[in-house]
Parts: sequence; structure tokens; C-alpha cells
Amino acid sequence: MKARGGTKNPSFEVLADGLVTQKIHAQYGGVYPMMAKREHIKNLPILLEKILPPPRQRLGGGLGSFRGKPVDVIAVTSGPGLEPCLWTGITLAQELGEKWSVPVVPVNHMEGHILSVFGNKKGKFKIPSQKGKQAKINFPVLALLVSGGHTELVLIKDWGKYKIIGKTLDDAAGEAFDKVARMLGLPYPGGPHISKLAEKERIMFLKRLGSATARARGIFQQKNIRASQKYNSEINLPRPMLYSKNFDFSFSGLKTAVLYLIKKIGPLDQKKKSQIAMEFENAVVETLVYKTKKAVEKNKTKTVIMAGGVAVNKHLRKKMKKSLGKENRLLFPTKELARDNAIMIGMAGYLRYLKKKIGVKNTIKIKAEGKLQLSR
Repeated sequence: MKARGGTKNPSFEVLADGLVTQKIHAQYGGVYPMMAKREHIKNLPILLEKILPPPRQRLGGGLGSFRGKPVDVIAVTSGPGLEPCLWTGITLAQELGEKWSVPVVPVNHMEGHILSVFGNKKGKFKIPSQKGKQAKINFPVLALLVSGGHTELVLIKDWGKYKIIGKTLDDAAGEAFDKVARMLGLPYPGGPHISKLAEKERIMFLKRLGSATARARGIFQQKNIRASQKYNSEINLPRPMLYSKNFDFSFSGLKTAVLYLIKKIGPLDQKKKSQIAMEFENAVVETLVYKTKKAVEKNKTKTVIMAGGVAVNKHLRKKMKKSLGKENRLLFPTKELARDNAIMIGMAGYLRYLKKKIGVKNTIKIKAEGKLQLSR
């Protein structure tokens, strides 16, 4: 990645990008840390050989086979995440930094997700100006970070200045999607499969009811929290902590409610699976949107970022736009950058490099922190 400019209006250009998907986890229904570490050790050299500029240099001779200095700065994720995997990336980054005599910058994975809304996989892009009449970002900014490991509401006073004002007290939203999908006999990762079933059921429901009648009754309007229960009272799930006085979330109870519901119903046919998927997705989405809206109102923000793997959920995007789109600037990442990627880490790393003035001689000692929090 080529980066230019200062902290207020930096620009970027992706020169090379690579991705290796660890499909091995699908057969186990989840990610096992040590298995993921082994895959990282195997795949990182392959990715390096793929993205380094010509002439291509192979790792067969070890790091010593890399000649010259193909980059000026290396950014690496230091947390949060699975520590065995984090250590694999950190170790390689530091070895390359020493070999090439370039600084290595630790990056918070969640800060990368925040900045991902400005990136793309091809071409040039920049983080918009925050000052003057042409400013496209108005601070404070509210970010909803929602993924398999995190569900957080973050108040952003400036890039690098973060305050977590709400978070999940147990399961993250994405984690709940995966666990409920497993209960329904759906493949891993479960989020896309639940959404697919939910969308089909939503369409069938509207067809049965008649789209005009559905709109007139406001079946899916935000104010009608329990709309889905009107056509099947048997499929009834809670909206956890919806009216709590804070901005925290809880999805463990919702997951348990699905388990008890399945036991109550008995063997599930495809129709029942679709109905449960829709009610579950509605419950998660309504909770996320409602809490985000309340946080916007209290903190008087005008720019809202939604990022993380769950940010690709079409129903969530639709409801977020309907609830907040008229009075706020909503920013979403592309589908490719909503998931974990190196581009967002490069963006965050460049800003950290500029602000901290990290050099070869004062390179920060980096350690993996599985539960690293966003901070200043």
C-alpha cells in the first residue's frame, strides 16, 4: 500500500492485496486457535511471495532470501483476537522489520474496522477531511462495531481518540449468529445462511399478507418491535436489554431462548427453520438499531460508522438506513473490507505511524493482546 499526506487528510493506494481463506474450520463448526495458528504459519509466506513487488522472492531460503527494502513501514495487528494467531503475525512482522531496517507499527484490529469504511480493494482512496466547509466527517462520530468477536458502540472524538460507550456483556452478535445457525443445522460460518433463510421467509410473509397491507400495517417498522410475532405467535424471541438505561448488549440469553424454542417445537422442517431464522435476525437487528439510535441521540452525532463482519448483513443495513439515514451520514465498508483484511490494518498503521513518530530506533515492543481495548 502506498500512503501519502498527514493525519488530517491521508490518501492511500493499494498496490497489491492477497487473501487466503482457512476453509478447514468449516468442518468443525468454528475456529480452533492452534489449528488457525498452523494455517497462519503455512499461509503467511505464501501471501508474502504473492504481494511483494517484482522480482518475486521465495521464502525457501528463509527471510535472508528477501533482498532490498520493498516497504518503508510494516503494520501488524497486535489485538484483539486469538493470541496464537496474533503472535504468528507479530513474529513475522518483527523479523521482516529487522531484516529490512524499517519500523513495525502495532495496530488495534478494531481501529482497522473503523477506518475500513473509507477503503476499497482497488485504486486510490482517502480518509476525508474533517475541517472546513468541505468536511465530510463531523466529529464526534459514533461507530457500531459488530462482528464474530465484538459488539461495541464507540464514540470517536478524532482518529485515534476512542471511548467505548456500550459493549456486549457476553456473546457478540456474530457469535450468536454462528451458534444459532449450528442449532438449526446450518453450515459455518452461520451468519450468511441465517440471513438467506430469513430473507426468503420475509418475502414469503409479505406475499401471504400482501405487500400493500404489510406497508399499511407497518409490519416491519422500527416502532413495531414485535411485528414478526403477528403471523406466528409460536415463534417469539426476546429483544435483550432493549430498554436498559445504558448502551450495552447481551445476546447469550437470546441464543438460549432459541435453544428452548427449538426444544419446545420439536423436529424442525424447513419452514420452521426459516421462521426461527427470521425472528432471530429481527431480534438482533432491532436491538442493534435501537441502541445505536439512542446513542446517536444522546451524543448528538451526525456521522455513524457501521463496520465488522456483521455489517454486510443486508437487513441490518436496510434498517439502519431507515432509522438513521435521514439525519445522519451513514458509512459502511464494502463487502470485501467488512471482513478481516490487511488493507484496513495498513490504513490504521499509517495514522499510528504519523502520530507516534515510530522509527527504527524507537520501534515499540509489540506483544499479542487477545483482549486489547480501543483507547486513545
